[in-house]
Amino acid sequence: MRVEIWSDIACPWCYVGKARFEKALRDFPHRDDVEVVHRSFELDPGRAKGDIQPVITMLTRKYGMSAAQAEAGEDNLGAQAAAEGLDYRTRGRDHGSTFDMHRLLHFAKEQGRQEQLLDLLYRANFAEERSVFDDDERLVDLAVAAGLEAEAARAVLTDPQAYAAEVRADEREAAQLGANGVPFFVLDRKYGVSGAQPAEVFARALTQAYGEHAPLKTVDSGDADGADVCGPDGCAVPQR
Repeated sequence: MRVEIWSDIACPWCYVGKARFEKALRDFPHRDDVEVVHRSFELDPGRAKGDIQPVITMLTRKYGMSAAQAEAGEDNLGAQAAAEGLDYRTRGRDHGSTFDMHRLLHFAKEQGRQEQLLDLLYRANFAEERSVFDDDERLVDLAVAAGLEAEAARAVLTDPQAYAAEVRADEREAAQLGANGVPFFVLDRKYGVSGAQPAEVFARALTQAYGEHAPLKTVDSGDADGADVCGPDGCAVPQR
C-alpha cells in the first residue's frame, strides 16, 4: 500500500503531522507493507528567493493578525510540537521560498535519501537558529548530513531548472486531487486525510485503506497447464 504525503518545509503543521503519522505507522501491524512517498507543495509558490522576513511579520501581513495573535499562535504550535517530542523555536525564525528545498528533495529521492533530508530540513527550519533561507551553503550542509554529495547538491541548487518540473508536477497533482492546504495524506489513491490529525485518526485510516487494498487477481484461460511464461529460470519452449 502506498501513502503519499504532500507537504512544505515552511509548514509547521506538516512538521507536527509527519510525527503523528509516523507514530501511527510504527504501531500499524502491516507497516512493512506500506510505502511512504513525499510530494512537493509550496505554501507561497510565487515568493522570490531573496524575499525573506521574520515569521511573525509574515503572519501579521499575510493573515491580518496582530503581533500578539501571531505570537500566541506560535506558542500554541510550540506546545503541539513538544507534545510529539519535537523541538520548536517560537521566536526568531524566518520565512522564505521553499522551492529550492523541494528541488533538492527530488534529487535526494533519486538517491534514496529523501526521508533523511526532509527530517533535517524540518528540524533546521523549526528548531535550529541558523536560517535555511538565506544561504545555499546551509542547504548543501544539510544535504551532506543526509548522505548526499556536496558538489552534486550544489549543482542542483545552482541550476534553477534542475527538478523544477518534478516540483510543479507534484503541485499540479495536488490541485487535481483537491488539496488546497497541507499536510495532505493520500492512502492508496482511495482516501485522503487533511491536516495534522491525531495519531489515532491516521491509525484508523491506515487500517481502513489496508483492509480494502485488494491483491491482484489473475484471470486465466481455465487450462490446467496455464499459458507459457518467462520467469527466473528462463522461458518455457513449446514442444511439438
